[in-house]
Amino acid sequence: MPTASAGPRRRADAERSIARIVSAARTALSGDPDASVDDIAKAAGVGRMTLYGHFRTRAELVEAALADAMRAGEEALSSVDLAGDAREALARLLESSWSLVAESVALSIAAQKALPAGRLRELHAAPARRVEELIARGQDQGVFRTDLPVSWLVNVLHYILKGAAEENRAGRVETGEVGRLVIATARSILAVPPPDATPGHPDVSAGAEVSGP
Repeated sequence: MPTASAGPRRRADAERSIARIVSAARTALSGDPDASVDDIAKAAGVGRMTLYGHFRTRAELVEAALADAMRAGEEALSSVDLAGDAREALARLLESSWSLVAESVALSIAAQKALPAGRLRELHAAPARRVEELIARGQDQGVFRTDLPVSWLVNVLHYILKGAAEENRAGRVETGEVGRLVIATARSILAVPPPDATPGHPDVSAGAEVSGP
């Protein structure tokens, strides 16, 4: 006869099994966004039936892997000091963010193929909101430009981080250099432009000749 503790033990075993599968999915999908259920099950050390007992579809598993990565990222970023000057706060945030983005880039590729766009936006909402609030604060402090929409600037920073992660992944930028490059690029984009500068148009000095085609 099963004992009274059999239920809790089975739940604990199931939770450990799920954790192994999600961890294996994060690793496998980070290396190959097209990793199959069989690949993930093998990496987790479980059978297909066990995996499908917890995740009915590959899409559910991909979502669980991305959500787990985002939660881990939030835990890490929540400890970053964002007080004081917004420029320095942003530098600290970007320094801590790019390595997390390196994993999420591949996971996001897998998720884009498996999940609705609305669900992807939900999963990325918290990190985007943190950056958005920081940029808005920098604008209030007068250290970030106000001539471009905050949502646009947030997306630009996201693509900078994504590009940096991809360059590092491809071996074109050394790991020790990524943070510096990301921060320098972000600062140049967010810097308050000169009073006579117009977004999207080159600054042509008075009296300067403009060459024809």
